[in-house]
Amino acid sequence: MALSRNRRRERTIDYWPGFVDALSTLLLAIMFLLSVFVLAQFLLSREISGKDEVLNRLNSQINELTQLLALEKSGKQDLEDSLANLQASLSQSEGERSRLQSLLDQDSGASGTAQNQIGTLTESLANEKQVSARAMSQIELLNQQIAALRNQIAAIEAALNASEAKDAASQTKISDLGRRLNVALAQRVQELNRYRSDFFGRLREILSDRENIRIVGDRFVFQSEVLFPSGGNALNPAGAGEMDKLATALLDLAREIPPEINWVLRVDGHTDNVPLSGSGRYADNWELSSARATSVVKYLISKGVPANRLVAAGFGEFQPLAEGDTPESRATNRRIELKLTER
Repeated sequence: MALSRNRRRERTIDYWPGFVDALSTLLLAIMFLLSVFVLAQFLLSREISGKDEVLNRLNSQINELTQLLALEKSGKQDLEDSLANLQASLSQSEGERSRLQSLLDQDSGASGTAQNQIGTLTESLANEKQVSARAMSQIELLNQQIAALRNQIAAIEAALNASEAKDAASQTKISDLGRRLNVALAQRVQELNRYRSDFFGRLREILSDRENIRIVGDRFVFQSEVLFPSGGNALNPAGAGEMDKLATALLDLAREIPPEINWVLRVDGHTDNVPLSGSGRYADNWELSSARATSVVKYLISKGVPANRLVAAGFGEFQPLAEGDTPESRATNRRIELKLTER
């Protein structure tokens, strides 16, 4: 009766096929994880030189590696559970072997059958020990891989920290360069303002003392009647004489301004708000104001002023100094403005 029960119990512990399938699945998962690890390392080596985009990718890869680490920890836990089950089964088999050995000692008539069962159990125990040894090797390999993954994560975090420190240093340098550039620009503006003041002072001295030649803000203003006939863009004799004085002052100034200051004299043409008929030489006030500014620039060039230091612009009637339609307002708005500025 006891031997019969032992045979039924022996038939119920056939767990080897399932365990082999579990080990095969585990090996496939490990190979997949190693492939993912190699791919992640390759991607990291290509993308580590970037900045914001590299930081994002590195953070994403850290998340992926963390997930892989969690998966491997789960696989390790499964192996440990399997090992615990094997050890429990081993203990149970050893207990069964001891019980059978006891039965063998008590019943010499059943010694042959018991001895066979003992041999079978001994062989099973040996197989189980081999499986346990392989499982322990797999666990050790997983521990090594987990340690390698942790080292990889630490290296990635170190690279992230270094990249962030480099970015912070770059931002500091950019901020310092911006501050220095602003200081340099302010100095250039101050220098140009000084030369502009000197230039306007000279113009006051050398140009005729007329009410229709004056300074308005940072511009020197000629009323159009001083330079041009009504509706035309050709300099009259009086206007040419004033431009000769202007050219002399510009040439003197050009010798004094340092070459690193990239200055220009902007000549702006303005008209009043009386529309042109369109049947004459110019279709509208835009064309007339541009033509007058261009005439002044070309005359100054003919007197030796460098062309790269002159700019002509026409504004038509759309930048008035005086509002209204009175003759005085329109006379004020018909003008040529000179502004010394940076290019």
